[in-house]
Amino acid sequence: MSSQTQRIPGPTLELNPPQRENRTLESQVWRRFRRNPLAMFGAAVLALLSLSALFAPLIAPYDPNAVNPYIALQPPNAEHWLGTDDLGRDVLSRLLFAGRVSLLVGMSAAAVAVVIGAFLGALAGYYGRMVDTLISRLVDMMLALPILPLTLVLGAFIQITPFRLALILAAVSWMGVARLVRGEFLELRTAQFTEAARSVGTPNLRIIFVHLLPNAIAPVVVAATLLVAYAILIESALSFLGFGLQPPTASWGNMLFNAQRYLRNAAWLSVFSGLLITLTVASINFVGDGLREAIDPRLKME
Repeated sequence: MSSQTQRIPGPTLELNPPQRENRTLESQVWRRFRRNPLAMFGAAVLALLSLSALFAPLIAPYDPNAVNPYIALQPPNAEHWLGTDDLGRDVLSRLLFAGRVSLLVGMSAAAVAVVIGAFLGALAGYYGRMVDTLISRLVDMMLALPILPLTLVLGAFIQITPFRLALILAAVSWMGVARLVRGEFLELRTAQFTEAARSVGTPNLRIIFVHLLPNAIAPVVVAATLLVAYAILIESALSFLGFGLQPPTASWGNMLFNAQRYLRNAAWLSVFSGLLITLTVASINFVGDGLREAIDPRLKME
């Protein structure tokens, strides 16, 4: 009697079943972000400007503060690619070093403003009641103040340095972040994982900063990018009005301020600094819009 192997019907198992790609939130955000051409353009421009500012001492062709009145107000040429200013200083070198100051002030002011706004907004949204009332009234009072005149007054009575200017700008620009974080915490404080953390005796501060704040970080990232652009604009406006950073420290704003006297016979002085301010602020806004669209949870996950 010959024995035959009978095949039992059933699902066929593959030796190497295809693995479904496990896409993390970060990869989904990056994929959406890179599909936005304006956001990618803005990110590339910001990366280029940041690297140029970081390596300014290495790539600047001249000392930015070297005065040579014999070559004052020269137009762009082979020796000075962007010309010289009224004191014979190389414009390209000064723009590179000015970028370090303007970007540093903008990023520092945004970072401090985000820390202040996130902290106060988290306290207001989590505790509610009297804490929420006090912080919300403080936000309303700060929003009612005219920001530019207030910073002008402070600039008139304080010796302005990049560090002090960043603190001043942060002190008048944290309110939007506080409102965003408060709104997120009003929803998160009643979530199931928050109640579970309370039930096991987790301290309130740990719940706020370890469990809730990371879940509210998405709108804060977008707000931070826009705060950088806002701080650069305010710094440029203050320097243009003569109340910001003072020479010989170069910033794009005070270079534009010094160039206004030579609009007719040396227009390049205002064109290049104004173009960099416009390009930087526009690029930051493009990145902010791209991030907002990329991390919006209402968009369909692919």
